[in-house]
Amino acid sequence: MTDIRQRITEDQWRRAELIWDYHQMRHDLVPVDVAIGLGSHDLGVAAASADLYRAGLFPVLVFTGGNSPTTRARFPRGEAVHFREHALELGVPDSAIFVEPNAANTGQNITLTRDLLAANGIRPKTVLLVSKPYMERRSFATARKLWPEVEVLCASEPLELDGYVKSIGDGKLVLDMLVGDLQRVIEYPKLGFAIAQDVPEDVHDAYESLMRDGFTSRVIGS
Repeated sequence: MTDIRQRITEDQWRRAELIWDYHQMRHDLVPVDVAIGLGSHDLGVAAASADLYRAGLFPVLVFTGGNSPTTRARFPRGEAVHFREHALELGVPDSAIFVEPNAANTGQNITLTRDLLAANGIRPKTVLLVSKPYMERRSFATARKLWPEVEVLCASEPLELDGYVKSIGDGKLVLDMLVGDLQRVIEYPKLGFAIAQDVPEDVHDAYESLMRDGFTSRVIGS
């Protein structure tokens, strides 16, 4: 058991890997009209966005996100502002970047970005969402609900669970986030926030097991 897996058993890790794999859409990437870097605690979103821009996958990049209790200390000027600064350091030209600084949740990331682009005369037909690895499926489901006229692809840093946990430095927190995002994938369609996604039985069983084991700091209502 490595340091990053403290307080996590081998069985819990195996279940977490099932959920991790489910969250990732593993889309085959092709050039799109616009990319959207979804704000969060994870600066890797900005790095992945920069890599994909340099690969020629899109001409326009929007970073979206204000602040939340979990990001205010790290990104005091707002998630999108800090992501833009990091992308500039990585070689993305300022002329290619828009900043949407107000979104407070994933739905607002989508709708406020859509409105910002329209205000600048940009009405994309294809969009690439760049997110945390475990947020791909939820961001896809949200965009398909709120912006159904565009074709949506998803991408994230090319990391497996072990590598992502090392980058964050807290295995318990990452498993909590995996569980919290899967809860939202399951529950948000009932609230009209996202399209429904099929959840395989083994993934659902893994989710319920980790919930029982207390990986619940990021679940709704916790």
